[in-house]
Amino acid sequence: MDRPTGTTATAGLALVVIDMINTYEHEDAELLVRSAERVVPVVAELIGRARSADVPVIYANDNFGLWRSHHGELVDAALSGPHADLIKPITPDDESLFVVKARHSAFYETPLSYLLWRLDVRHVVLSGQVTEQCVLYSALDAHIRHLGVTVPRDAVASIHPRLESAALEMMERNMGARITTAKEIDFVRPAAGPTPPPS
Repeated sequence: MDRPTGTTATAGLALVVIDMINTYEHEDAELLVRSAERVVPVVAELIGRARSADVPVIYANDNFGLWRSHHGELVDAALSGPHADLIKPITPDDESLFVVKARHSAFYETPLSYLLWRLDVRHVVLSGQVTEQCVLYSALDAHIRHLGVTVPRDAVASIHPRLESAALEMMERNMGARITTAKEIDFVRPAAGPTPPPS
């Protein structure tokens, strides 16, 4: 099937925002909130720059076991929760894309791979939470799909800082991810993808 005309991602890039639509009412939420408070302004700035550059912003969010819910209900639940201040700056707009996931990876049993193909995305910028869990597994799944991966270390939140450091090192060493800062990300200049697999 051909890619539809007019839907190619600028510079072959997409910004993926992982699990940031959150009520923070789960186990370890108190530890995560402290990290998220530092990360949310950075993620909001990334989202704004991506939108300005016409780079797709894709929210990949856990359904928290609410199998009948859709993305609007997840956003409403988070905005009604105790940490709405962490949701408002990064709320999806009408142009944002949304993938609901049930497990750690944004790719597992979701249409994300197909969506990225349709958008001609070759490189993903992963932001969100949790670095040592969902971001790590999503980076691995992106890598094995021959996508380039960038992870801005100041735009991902963690529960355990020691494990976060290990996860970032694993992504860099084992998955070829570029670990950088949000300010270093250029949404206009084309991103390099991974080395193509041998034919």
